[in-house]
Amino acid sequence: MIKIARPALVAGSLMMVMATAVPAQAAPPAPPPLRLVAGSQTVTLDRYPDYGVILDFGAYMVAGNSSFEIRVTRKSYADPIVANQIVNGHARRLPAGLLTDFSGLPGFQHVTLTDSSGAVVVEKDLTFCPNGQTVRTRPDAPDTSPYPVSCSSNPFSLGGVWGVQKGWGTNTFDWMYGYADPAALPEGAYTARISVPQRYQDLFGIPADQSSVTIQVTVRDAEQPGGPGAGRMRAAQTQAPQPNAARPTGAASVPRGPKPDLRPLPSWDMGIAPENGRDYLRFAANVWNAGPSPLVLDGFRRTGEDVMDAYQYFYDASGNQVGYAPTGTLEWDDRDGHNHWHFTDFARYSLLDATQSEVVRSQKEAFCLAATDAIDFTVKNANWQPGNTDLHTACGIQSSLAVREVLDVGSGDTYYQYLPGQSFDITDLPNGTYYVEVVANPDHNLYESDLTNNVSLRQVILGGSPGARTVTVPPYQLVDAP
Repeated sequence: MIKIARPALVAGSLMMVMATAVPAQAAPPAPPPLRLVAGSQTVTLDRYPDYGVILDFGAYMVAGNSSFEIRVTRKSYADPIVANQIVNGHARRLPAGLLTDFSGLPGFQHVTLTDSSGAVVVEKDLTFCPNGQTVRTRPDAPDTSPYPVSCSSNPFSLGGVWGVQKGWGTNTFDWMYGYADPAALPEGAYTARISVPQRYQDLFGIPADQSSVTIQVTVRDAEQPGGPGAGRMRAAQTQAPQPNAARPTGAASVPRGPKPDLRPLPSWDMGIAPENGRDYLRFAANVWNAGPSPLVLDGFRRTGEDVMDAYQYFYDASGNQVGYAPTGTLEWDDRDGHNHWHFTDFARYSLLDATQSEVVRSQKEAFCLAATDAIDFTVKNANWQPGNTDLHTACGIQSSLAVREVLDVGSGDTYYQYLPGQSFDITDLPNGTYYVEVVANPDHNLYESDLTNNVSLRQVILGGSPGARTVTVPPYQLVDAP
């Protein structure tokens, strides 16, 4: 008789053998809260004639199993900047005096570049903006990041949010500033070392053995002229606008509920610009939206005219459109450097004398609204990614039938008044104290939640002599941004 083993016993015996032969694997160690990683051990960088080399080595700060997040605020321009790291939903105060602006963590990385002989050719401490070029680094990480795409360079920013989504990495190269700081290097082989100083290792729990990377670099002459980013700029210039298709329907109404709150910042970037025997005071100005609702304007073209009728839209607390109202016009501006549609009477710029009486008015009163600067991403309903929404700005082309222009909550729109007519003609003004006045929504055509905060003043002192005028700009409280 042939005996047949019972399957259950065979299976059980086999399972016992397997359990005995294959030891249980230990769970992999949890990744550190933050670590420095090189995308590649070797990189090739282009050298552009009359420009230099962009030092993007492909090094990334990678977050572990929790997001790396910092909230940066100041109560007013008379108060210092305060930074809090958000850990498990709780705020952890970072050392006082760590930050002096909103551009990122200063001195976060030390970069050394040596040539083939070992000589140091570049050595510098660089700021790290956690909101830079960011990518997902592992498949189990969230598929999107909520954090802004950049840190703020505006000297009058009030609040910022910086972060690296868990499982994501941010390039340590700051594309906002890095393109303006190329290195003058010949073709050849180099070694780059990027390291995080000890104080930041201790502050954010970066392991010592994951706080530096070494990368072999080859510098070559660029194959294409035009400098870095030229192709992207040309592509952006040829993109077609995405206007709305039809005029609003139904009766216009201005419902109760959230409205935008437009606030002008003090002016900055002052300077004297002589031209054609005249002296002009140039300046930069920004009007931002403190919310809690976005400013959304649609323009619809009048038949056969370079004019659009503008409408402002209103949204409830859930973000649903609940009304609209006519609010002025948009006009086509065909001057060099513009060539797009401007909303009229968005802001007014004036130069006041010591008694705060107007002596010169800028001709700049029309604007293509866009979120150029993050001013305060900590206010209620701030949109951390204003470009990543269907409420986007399309300045349009001359043949546009309609355009939409948006100033989202937390962001501002900066204009630099450098051209005669926009800048102030000070040729015939005596030396002395003056004020640059910026008024948002000067004719109250736009509906706002607060109209009492629509004016800013910045003191300037004119000196010198005709053809050699000077301007002195005292600090604005704690902000020294002339």
